[in-house]
Amino acid sequence: MELHTDVLLVTANVGSLFDNVGEIERDWLREFFTTVHTHKPCFIALHFQEVGGKDYMVNMAHAENFFCLSFLLCLSLQALGSMYFIHKSLKNIQQYDFSAKEFKSVSGHNKYVGSLDGVATVEKEKFPKNFWPDIKWSRKGYMRTRWIIHNQGLDLVNVHLFHDASNLIACNSSPSVYSTNRQKALRYVINRISDSSYSPLPFFLFGDFNFRLDTQSLVQNLSTSAEVQTVKKDSSNEVEKIIYEEKDNDHKVLLHIETKLFAYLHQAVFRENNGKELLKYDKEIAAFHDVITEEQILFPPSYPYSEDYTKPTQYMNTRCPSWCDRILMSHSTQDIIQRREEGESNIVYNTLGPNVCMGDHKPVFLFFALKNNVH
Repeated sequence: MELHTDVLLVTANVGSLFDNVGEIERDWLREFFTTVHTHKPCFIALHFQEVGGKDYMVNMAHAENFFCLSFLLCLSLQALGSMYFIHKSLKNIQQYDFSAKEFKSVSGHNKYVGSLDGVATVEKEKFPKNFWPDIKWSRKGYMRTRWIIHNQGLDLVNVHLFHDASNLIACNSSPSVYSTNRQKALRYVINRISDSSYSPLPFFLFGDFNFRLDTQSLVQNLSTSAEVQTVKKDSSNEVEKIIYEEKDNDHKVLLHIETKLFAYLHQAVFRENNGKELLKYDKEIAAFHDVITEEQILFPPSYPYSEDYTKPTQYMNTRCPSWCDRILMSHSTQDIIQRREEGESNIVYNTLGPNVCMGDHKPVFLFFALKNNVH
């Protein structure tokens, strides 16, 4: 009997895929299938966010066609969708029934599209409305499934946290108010999946966490030798834009920040050496080191890539590039992941389609060997 099961976890914000489904869909699927062919996992979990795109009421027909024709099993919570593939060779697998509070054997093909009310194999929740009274109510939240693979139990949690609504506000403090809100939301999710309602299991959290670089500290570093100009609206004292000019380069604009504009002259820095020099500004996960770990990041920021089909490696000037899409895990997963003691690692943490237009988010995947709990 095999001593491990190869597992592939993928998280993808597919909002722009559905807004441009005709242009992106073919290459998106090809990159996914290529990754599957390369690693040959026996169990695949895909977590999607922003299913249907921005105009989801119009695009949901495209969404259902994309998922149901291309894949086998679909679970969706409005903007969240989760899909699982089980190789026919994998016999000993069970999924948790949250109503019956027991694991049941998995068989056949199952598909659920809609609100998922009454679907017992999924636990789902939007974030409470009273969390952020000043923020427009949205479809953000989480959904969880529980599995036993060869007697080894684990939780798979799809998460979508809140974004930075304004680059200007993000620059005001360190950490930003948005970072503080995300920290509160993620702690809420972790507490919910760790409470006493169900027996605790090792868990993987993968989704769009909207983690951003510490913008205030980053901007200060990028503009140390620049002259700053703050432009305010005529009708109020509100800041409209901040412009940094290079003093020794004919006052060329180095950095231009507005609510939805972050235009940096030397954008290549975000991809050079996979953005390694910028990881020191990636601070949001630090508050969770007591309960969460992550494989080393060796890929460039996953967002916001150009949605222009001809510019697959270029970032848009809308936001500061950041590692928004992540696969995090409880410390207890270290006991169930098989690692090689010497030589090349058998764990791969990377992006899908690094040189192909995948939308504004590059999907992120984690491939690893799950230890079988052989009795």
